Amino acid sequence: MAHALVLNASYEPLCVVPLRRAVVLVLAQKAVVVETAGDRVLHSERTSMDAPAVVRLQHYVRVPYRRSVPLTRRAVLERDAHRCAYCPKRADTVDHVVPRSRGGQHAWTNVVAACCRCNHRKGSTLLAELGWELPFTPAEPPASVALVIGWVRRQPEWEAYLSLPAPVQEAVAG
Repeated sequence: MAHALVLNASYEPLCVVPLRRAVVLVLAQKAVVVETAGDRVLHSERTSMDAPAVVRLQHYVRVPYRRSVPLTRRAVLERDAHRCAYCPKRADTVDHVVPRSRGGQHAWTNVVAACCRCNHRKGSTLLAELGWELPFTPAEPPASVALVIGWVRRQPEWEAYLSLPAPVQEAVAG
C-alpha cells in the first residue's frame, strides 16, 4: 500500500498517511499536492490525478510539543541508514561507542549502528584502543524524522522535507 507524507502549512512534517487519505485531503481542498509519486496516475469515473507523495495542508495546524525520540534499535538503524559506523557494510546491530561496562551511557550520543563483525571485534574496548574513528558524531534525530522511523519504504520524494542532522546526512551520503 502506498503512503504520502503530510506537511503543515509551514512545510513542517506532520505524519505519514495512506495514499487514499492524502487523495481525500486534496479533493476536499484541505491540502495541495507538493510532490507526486513518479508516473503513478489515479483515475476515477470523471477525473484523473497524479498520485501524491507529499501533500501540504492549506491551513496551519498547531501541533502539541513533541517530546524526544525514543531510543530503540530500529530508530538507531534508521538514523544511521542501516550502515555500519565502522565499515561500509550493512548494519544489523547497535553498538555503544563508549561501552556500558566502561561507564558509557545508553543515549543517542553514545549509540551507533554496526555490523555483527565490527560489533564483535570492538567488544568492550574503546575506539582509541583499536585506532578506529567515527565518520560522524552521533546525535538524536529531530522529532520530524521520528514520524517516519519504522516505515520500511520511505519514499525518495520525502527526503527533502525530513531534516536530518548535518553529520548524519554526510555519513548517509558518503
